[in-house]
Amino acid sequence: MDKKKSRLKRALRQRSNIKKLGVNRLSVHRTSQHIYAQILSVDGSTTIVSASTLEAEVKPNLKSTGNSDAASAVGKVIAKKALDAGVTQVAFDRSGFKYHGRVKALADAAREAGLNF
Repeated sequence: MDKKKSRLKRALRQRSNIKKLGVNRLSVHRTSQHIYAQILSVDGSTTIVSASTLEAEVKPNLKSTGNSDAASAVGKVIAKKALDAGVTQVAFDRSGFKYHGRVKALADAAREAGLNF
């Protein structure tokens, strides 16, 4: 099994546990250059809010879009947008990525900005 299949298998297992909780989920995807976050509805059919390092309000303030500082900025933005949309409680879906580095930085920044998970 290759690296991508292993990650997707972990993601599927994690999402099945999140589905049992019945709360909105904060889904994170990372690439070597960018990081993306979105909050999905309970059934997963609707994106409530989203943020990434490609957005105009995030990108100009960053020296690089592929590091932990960029992930922290995205975490703050997604939390602010979620609170404005009335979402306070989410489940963290790391999409099979290790809870380490940029993924952890995004989660910590979102927690500090007022999102509960």
